[in-house]
Amino acid sequence: MGEWVKLKKKTIWLFFFAISFLIITFKAYAHSGKTNSEGCHNQTSNNSYHCHQSSKKNNRIYSYSKKNIKVIDGDTIHIGDKKIRFSGIDTPEMKQTCRKEDKIIMCGVLAKKFLEEQLEKSFMIKCIEEASLDRYNRVLAECFIDNKSLSSLIVKSGYGFSYRKYSKKFIEDEDFAKDNKNGLWDMEFEYPWNYRRN
Repeated sequence: MGEWVKLKKKTIWLFFFAISFLIITFKAYAHSGKTNSEGCHNQTSNNSYHCHQSSKKNNRIYSYSKKNIKVIDGDTIHIGDKKIRFSGIDTPEMKQTCRKEDKIIMCGVLAKKFLEEQLEKSFMIKCIEEASLDRYNRVLAECFIDNKSLSSLIVKSGYGFSYRKYSKKFIEDEDFAKDNKNGLWDMEFEYPWNYRRN
């Protein structure tokens, strides 16, 4: 009888151990990659970038319908009365020009158009909004369509830059764009912050 009780206890312990192992393994596969301070990461299983939740205190997550969004420039949108500035990146100003093969190109307009094209691909946009505003009273946020970071897409496609003064989050995206001569990296351009200063 005593041997049977010992065997039963051992079997139950092995069962719970196996279940725990399976749960941990599943989580590691489904959410591979470390999350950053915003609770976001690159998921290696499908090569996407997404967020689970905001780990920064007081950050808020909101979803908006595409029909309520007005694109102002490559890194700014308005949703009703709310003005949202994408944090961590910077795109050319609307009047800013670039040069390619002796042609003058409105690179600020190009960046705005790229953002508009991305927004056309989804009905909803989700934004992780910081509690603080910038000096122009705009909400600072990272926004997503289909769990993909718009900021990452903009920088990786070469229509914006990692705003290293405020964040180092999109440096790898910028390096990718530069190495592949994506977007503005195939032109002569001035960084937006230098353009504004001059």
